[in-house]
Amino acid sequence: MAVIQFIKGINETVIPNIKLTRSRDGSTGTATFRFNNPDIIQPEMQNKGDIKGMYLQDEEGELVTTDVNAKFVQGKPQGIECIYIIKNPSEWDRFMRFMERYGNNNNLSFKKAEI
Repeated sequence: MAVIQFIKGINETVIPNIKLTRSRDGSTGTATFRFNNPDIIQPEMQNKGDIKGMYLQDEEGELVTTDVNAKFVQGKPQGIECIYIIKNPSEWDRFMRFMERYGNNNNLSFKKAEI
């Protein structure tokens, strides 16, 4: 099962909007995850621990980014944005395998951008 966590052991149930970009030669890329009002910023989560990163976990292991930023509106947390950098073709393939599993678990579909 593929899950996203901000604190180890606590699965995030809010499904993010994910934007993928890829270099022209296909060797590198960026995945931007935007979570609107995720579980982890709810008041009852404050005593669970600190957010140290975003962990993408599946049966192959774990992908990690520490590029995690909270978005605030009028002083209240509203969302989280995370950026995962894909540095080479094998990392791209690994990320896409995670996304396929995560998508299947959450009934998500992939939509190619119109150019």
